[in-house]
Amino acid sequence: MASKKYRRIISLLLIVGAVYYSFYSLMPSEKIEETATSAEFSINNALRHLKEISKKPHYTGSEELGVVKNYIVSQLEALGLKVEIQEQTAINKKWKAATNTVNILARIKGTEEGKALLLLSHYDSNPHSSLGASDAGSGVVTILEGVRAFLTQNKQPKNDVIICITDAEELGLLGANAFVNHHPWVKDVGLVLNFEARGSGGPSYMLLETNGGNKNLIEAFQQAKTPYPVANSLMYSIYKMLPNDTDLTVFREDADIDGINFAFIDDHFDYHTAQDSYQRLDISTLKHQASYLTATLNYFAFNNLDNLKAQDDFVYFNFPYFGMVFYPFSWVTPIFIVCVFAFLGLIFSGFTKRKLRVKGIVKGFIPFILSIVISGVTAYFGWKLLLKIYPQYNDILQGFTYNGYIYIIAFVSLTIAICFWFYKSFFQKRTNQDLLIAPLLGWIILNGFIAFYLKGAGFFILPVIVLLIILAVLLFSDKENNTLLFTILTIPVLVIFAPLVKMLPVGLGLKMLAISSVFTVLLFGVLTPVFYNYSNNKQLIKLFSLIGLIALISASFTSSYSKDRMKPNSILYVLDTNKKEAYWGTYNLKLDQFTKQFLGEKPTEGSYDENTTASKYKTKIKWHTKAEIKDLKKPLIQVLSDTVINKNRKVCLSIISERNANKIEILSKIPIRFKSFKVNDEDLKRKWSNPYVLTIDKGTVLTYYLTKNEIIDIEMIVDEGQQFDLDILEAKYDLFTNPQFDILPRTEEMLPMPFVLNDATVVKTNIQF
Repeated sequence: MASKKYRRIISLLLIVGAVYYSFYSLMPSEKIEETATSAEFSINNALRHLKEISKKPHYTGSEELGVVKNYIVSQLEALGLKVEIQEQTAINKKWKAATNTVNILARIKGTEEGKALLLLSHYDSNPHSSLGASDAGSGVVTILEGVRAFLTQNKQPKNDVIICITDAEELGLLGANAFVNHHPWVKDVGLVLNFEARGSGGPSYMLLETNGGNKNLIEAFQQAKTPYPVANSLMYSIYKMLPNDTDLTVFREDADIDGINFAFIDDHFDYHTAQDSYQRLDISTLKHQASYLTATLNYFAFNNLDNLKAQDDFVYFNFPYFGMVFYPFSWVTPIFIVCVFAFLGLIFSGFTKRKLRVKGIVKGFIPFILSIVISGVTAYFGWKLLLKIYPQYNDILQGFTYNGYIYIIAFVSLTIAICFWFYKSFFQKRTNQDLLIAPLLGWIILNGFIAFYLKGAGFFILPVIVLLIILAVLLFSDKENNTLLFTILTIPVLVIFAPLVKMLPVGLGLKMLAISSVFTVLLFGVLTPVFYNYSNNKQLIKLFSLIGLIALISASFTSSYSKDRMKPNSILYVLDTNKKEAYWGTYNLKLDQFTKQFLGEKPTEGSYDENTTASKYKTKIKWHTKAEIKDLKKPLIQVLSDTVINKNRKVCLSIISERNANKIEILSKIPIRFKSFKVNDEDLKRKWSNPYVLTIDKGTVLTYYLTKNEIIDIEMIVDEGQQFDLDILEAKYDLFTNPQFDILPRTEEMLPMPFVLNDATVVKTNIQF
């Protein structure tokens, strides 16, 4: 009896240890070690650079961006590199954005004439308040220090190494657009390594961008021997299906150049905010980025980049000490079929040996299905309820709250408690093998979908293989208690899949808690043969219920805002020159003392106008009120020409800001189809054979971000009968500096809300032709 007890304790410790190790093994420690030689990457050097370039917001068009640019240039020149500044107007159709970009370029000459390796990051921060330390100052300093260490080795690379630090990534990948479509070096590039961020901590994920298959790139990445690879082909497959964009996307789409993104997403609440600071960047995360750059730069700089294109795709995932484990997509379906036949064979043997019973199998589905349904419903509606209890969470547009990690712990713990609660009586009344069939069949069905629709998740077959082995042991072995054996067999599944439970809500928002809960049930299903031999299920129900309850209570204590968990809020002043009216507006659902000074106690719900400035998450103005009209100069808008030639209407506009504004946004009140669209002589590209380069139902036509006192010349060609009804919104981030406004500043527990136009005065003008 005592030996059984010890086996259960060892088993539980192994499970807890495997889950802990699945996270611990992903990235380096926080300790900053002294470098043995100057040829090693120095975290201290990187942090020194980061401190310099993240002192103030440095969005495109700001004076501080010039300061950051000059610092980066000086550091590259100090390495003996010749620096080139590329200044070029760029326009992006998807993001409907344009600006005059200023890219920083340098090149290390190689010994051969093959394709070049390009190191990529961006140095602009998000308008108007982000300090840009993680996004993407971390990428910039990783490249600066990595190149310094590389050059100190005094080894000339085989391939040219191009350093490309882009401008205006935050506005719509405009710096990358300018380089790819206008710079002669782009034809030399064979591979891009892009360093990015979507948070301020956590492991950095390796994410491929390819137009073809990933086979050769994965094999080459494995050869680079990065010490902490974190990647899987599920992310790769989903990424290819979704409209995700980085600077690397422009290289792939416009120049057919493949590459690798290295990006971290934890602490998503800091993304694009004033909290994206030098102090809040996780040291382990920066070391993780450094480990990627050091290994890949030293490998790809000396190996052929002409043969990285491939037609075939690989399934891949990371595993401690092995690096990347991979195999062809073509194996996914055969492996699945073999597992199905193995499953059917074991079922037949089980009935033949009378170790499986139809009644027992059918009843075994009851706890499994109930656990999935109840856990998913609890998490889904539980998060909805929490948004009602704490409406301030709605103002965190990233979707991940400051106490988000606590909520993940809470709902995962409650899910485990629910699973134990439904299974407790069945563990006593059913055989282990009967209970195993339901989760095994669940994983098989999931893999059936994967085999035909999402081959990148082909490694999800591992739990099926493990459960088939366990089922075989249960059917063909007479040993009654295999707790430790079954525990050891499930460890690889826990190491590979446990981090996915956390990754989904961190990356996509806490609305994904329901998916994480369902996935937790699936992992619990893999462990049912282990838990079957535990005699203390009631205690485990109490333990995980208690952990979940404590986590929820703890989250309630951290639901309010503080200096470390700052409240995002927003305010706009809008002057409508046609209506001769002015408004205050906010995107906040719940007003605070800062927004109430503008909106009062009884503002009007909704927006002051249906045609308002665009935002990343399509966030709408929540409250507005009428305001005093201020003396703001409206932009000078001239119709230079409006002609019809060969049934095409050509309109030329000129827009000049009379108050040195930050951006000009053009919105349409009616549908428009453009045959040609040109901004400052830069054409919007036509794709395929579509006669229209841009089709607008309603809303934003273009946002031009001003970088100096410049004239915006727009040329539009449309069908002869096309009408125009355009709103011109000119915005300037001067609400706190304009002497016409007397404003109480935010408290130290507040920050400007990201992803929306904020702290700005907006002058709205309507023009019709």
